[in-house]
Amino acid sequence: MSKRSTDSGTLHLILGKSTKYPSEYNNTLLKGVSRDLNRATLGLTKNCIPFSGFDLWTLYELSWLNMNGLPQVAIGEVRVSSDSDFIIESKSFKLYLNSFNQTNFKSWQEVANTMQKDLSKVANSSVDVTLLPLEEFNNQFIGFFSGICLEKVFSDLSIEQYQYNPKILTNAKGSEIVEEDLYSNLLKSNCLITNQPDWGSIKISYKGPQICKETLLKYIISLRTHNEFHEQCIERIFLDILQYCKPELLTVYARYTRRGGLDINPYRTNQGKVPSENVRFARQ
Repeated sequence: MSKRSTDSGTLHLILGKSTKYPSEYNNTLLKGVSRDLNRATLGLTKNCIPFSGFDLWTLYELSWLNMNGLPQVAIGEVRVSSDSDFIIESKSFKLYLNSFNQTNFKSWQEVANTMQKDLSKVANSSVDVTLLPLEEFNNQFIGFFSGICLEKVFSDLSIEQYQYNPKILTNAKGSEIVEEDLYSNLLKSNCLITNQPDWGSIKISYKGPQICKETLLKYIISLRTHNEFHEQCIERIFLDILQYCKPELLTVYARYTRRGGLDINPYRTNQGKVPSENVRFARQ
């Protein structure tokens, strides 16, 4: 993505800028980024998207006051469909959540309804919001992806390429049709605006010609200095694998480390499947 096209779509954002942290409810703090901005560079049009999915956010720093002034705390789960017109810009989301801190609400449901209305407006699509008591969230266990861990298979692999290069991707010799679950904890890219590192684990599930695992790992590592938002990065990976490896069925799911009390977990698939539950990972 060129600097010009990036600036034209992100000049209104507050990422990387000095900001004040409000403590009273203010929905004007929320900002969106057009999904079309990145998808246009990938050759996608709104009526021709080869995947479905969502962005699953976990909100760890969420608090407000009840009508007696007693602080309430919760863990929030927010699901934004991948066919929404806009993604939610992360720093604006954090500032928006902070604006709840000293605001009185009649009930937890009122908080959830308020968030759902505000986020849906910015995304220009219906957004699902769930608030969980800490006791309920504490029942979660630390999970991990199932399947073949690429860096364990290739622990002695020599790496020289840290610049994004999708042409690294190849299929295995013979290219027999297989179904595999592959994952890596070595995903790293950088924020499009601030250049801060984004750390994550990624799972690729597919059916099709067998993907060369060594080149797949090299490709994932080639994103190490790549600048793109979480959601955009995963869509790029999905499309690159689709183009260069030509699987019949494909799912790409990433669990990113939290920043500022938020984690973002994009899920893209052409299989129509969804994760059974929101399992927290070790770095989250």
